[in-house]
Amino acid sequence: MSTPHKGQTGKVTEVKLPSTLERVMWTRLMAAPGARVGLMVFTRYVGNGAPVEIKLTDQSGKTHGTFKDKLFANRLAAQILVPSRAEAALFAEVKLPRHGLTMQSGALLLMPPIIIENARWSAREARRGDLLTLEADVKGPPDGTEAEITIYEHDADGAHDLVTKLPVLVQKGKVRTEWTFEYVEDTDDIPTDDELEQGYTAPEYFFRVSVHGVTADSEKLTFQDRLEVRLVDEQGAPIAEHEYVLHLADGSTREGRLDAEGRLQADDLPPGPLWVEYPESEADAGGPLTDFLLPSPDPEEENEASGEASS
Repeated sequence: MSTPHKGQTGKVTEVKLPSTLERVMWTRLMAAPGARVGLMVFTRYVGNGAPVEIKLTDQSGKTHGTFKDKLFANRLAAQILVPSRAEAALFAEVKLPRHGLTMQSGALLLMPPIIIENARWSAREARRGDLLTLEADVKGPPDGTEAEITIYEHDADGAHDLVTKLPVLVQKGKVRTEWTFEYVEDTDDIPTDDELEQGYTAPEYFFRVSVHGVTADSEKLTFQDRLEVRLVDEQGAPIAEHEYVLHLADGSTREGRLDAEGRLQADDLPPGPLWVEYPESEADAGGPLTDFLLPSPDPEEENEASGEASS
């Protein structure tokens, strides 16, 4: 839309552009009570920080709350929690009090209530390559309703890292899918117990089930790693039955002996940097051997050491 203006050259003229409320729209056509739905507000020539008042009403005209926000760059993107007692349809009336402008959204059609419960993993801990089942109970929507399971790596500050999204369908009151666990980052980047004031925490995961905007989160799944090392001398012969001390990322240690092939195999380790000490090794008369190692990314892979650091 153009705004015509007539004026003279060489003269300063003040032009006042009319503010307008262009559009108020929901980001979904339908939602269930308890769902979060986006509400978009578009304006023209409205300054940054302009106050906005939003009133929610249902099909019967009953008010279900009001709240305030501010516009930036001539738009507002709000997340609206659908009231549990709203009937049939929900409307949003938007007011710009400084500009005397009002507009109502179209109808957000309301579905019967949806309840998502007992979102669960098939295990509490996972290792590389484990096949996991993700499942939740869903009440309300009919079979064949589209849903989504989103997997995140948990962050204590709430900045969860997206891992993947898996489309699913509601069937017999449940959603269910399978997922193979893989840790794609470098475990050497996981902070150790010494590096964190609050102490070591192993990587944890959770998933979120979403059905028509209604969501529920699972409990957390903990990543456990494994290590396989083989100690040999300079001629490649295994150093059998030798003592070792495994220093782990969480500050703990594990002691044991290598097997007859000079092999160390350890499961259920806290992921992260670690090192192996071989006290009073015969392979090095000058003192104990120390290998600085990371958990093997492949269960079939072996690390061979001859008294030198390897990873």
